[in-house]
Amino acid sequence: MSRQYIISIDQSTQGTKALLFDSSGSLIGRRDRSHKQIINEKGWVSHDPAEIYRNVIEVTAMLLEECGIDQKEVAGIGISNQRETSLAWNRITGEPVGHAVVWQCARAADICDQVAAGGWAEKIRQKTGMNLSPYFPASKIAWILKNVEGAREAAKSGELCHGTMDSWLIYKLTGGKSYKTDYSNASRTQLFNIFDLRWDEEICNLFGIDTANLAEVCGSDADFGETDLEGLLTHKVPIHGVMGDSHGALFAQGCLKKGMMKSTYGTGSSIMMNIGREPVLSTHGVVTSLAYSIGGKVNYVLEGNLNYTGAVITWLKDDLQMIGSPKETGELAKQAVADDSLYLVPAFSGLGAPYWDSRATAMFTGMTRTTGRAEIVRAGLECIAYQIRDVMEAMSKDAGVEVSELRVDGGPTKNDYLLQFQSDITGIDVQAPDTDELSGMGPAYAAGMALGLWDETIFEKLNRRRYVPEMEKERREKKYDGWKKAVSKALA
Repeated sequence: MSRQYIISIDQSTQGTKALLFDSSGSLIGRRDRSHKQIINEKGWVSHDPAEIYRNVIEVTAMLLEECGIDQKEVAGIGISNQRETSLAWNRITGEPVGHAVVWQCARAADICDQVAAGGWAEKIRQKTGMNLSPYFPASKIAWILKNVEGAREAAKSGELCHGTMDSWLIYKLTGGKSYKTDYSNASRTQLFNIFDLRWDEEICNLFGIDTANLAEVCGSDADFGETDLEGLLTHKVPIHGVMGDSHGALFAQGCLKKGMMKSTYGTGSSIMMNIGREPVLSTHGVVTSLAYSIGGKVNYVLEGNLNYTGAVITWLKDDLQMIGSPKETGELAKQAVADDSLYLVPAFSGLGAPYWDSRATAMFTGMTRTTGRAEIVRAGLECIAYQIRDVMEAMSKDAGVEVSELRVDGGPTKNDYLLQFQSDITGIDVQAPDTDELSGMGPAYAAGMALGLWDETIFEKLNRRRYVPEMEKERREKKYDGWKKAVSKALA
């Protein structure tokens, strides 16, 4: 049997990667390219959709040239994407209507305020699982329709497509023949009813959006159309796996059963728990979304997002200049005085899940005469683990399940001190895979499963480092109680 390959496009906030997986599911090649971050005087953050699409083609061309494979052996394509970034394009010409509004951008806050003033906020949460916010595409698309010249008219005449980056890439790669999205991305728009599994007419009307102009929602392993990548391939292959980036990481981690949890450590962190086939609305400060749909069956997740995790390490390096590189943090933490009681609450832009206090302020507390550089660096590392325990406990209460293991990914997971402390402060096993490409791996695995290249045993291939709790329970709870007291002082 000839070898077969899956190409995965990982389209993220900072850039675009092309990944190549062989028929055993192993990652054998990667190329990437960044794109421009367009930030104006108002602080609005935008991307150029045309630039991003060009980069998709260019990084894939570089990948194929570098790996030198027989193009006839490419079996399919997967796509992961920055989830809430929103854009619109002309259905006839395929040209973007203005720039994409990036997930970080809050320019649509006034639209959310107007909807909230009408008393709709709780009803929207009850249907979509998420609190009303300009973070999500509903208000971003409404902003585009209201403010971009010609957008409203094109929408009324049925000539406008609008949605998230995955549907844009699918549309372009298939030459306009396919306008689709998957359940994971649809569930993050704040326009999708996660109970009825359809675009919600009432919510769409609130934001002035016609459901006829939204993409067809499909399973994450569906056939999203065929592409030859603008002639890069000698034949057309199916796009057979699509997921939002965090959902892709959850799937690649093999979190397939209820109660399984992963945390992606980045600038901030996304913590997700698979809660099975039935949605649960949170009463403890996290949100509900769809995990993915595989084999015609959907799974739901609880998700909590933290503003400052890896960014704390950057702050220690760039602003306080206490470290020369992130690698130094682990050794310094080990040198810190064991009984020093310093805590850092990193509320530099408020606190995210599960507190949701935008007015909370960052602070150190518990400083003593023994507090020095090592103790401050250790507090910076440990606050990451404390925040994740906060979210983990909120999810456990909502889902009614006890977590026994946390699977982690992202750059900071190379720090052994952090992961050992994460295990110690949560009292559970922590597992970290040796690869960094979890977001792109998820849709690649979904595509390979749909095409019969492998089955669920593919998840057993990941090599993982395992950390087990070493801290005594009494000390663990004493330290966590100190953290909770520190947070209470930081809350507005």
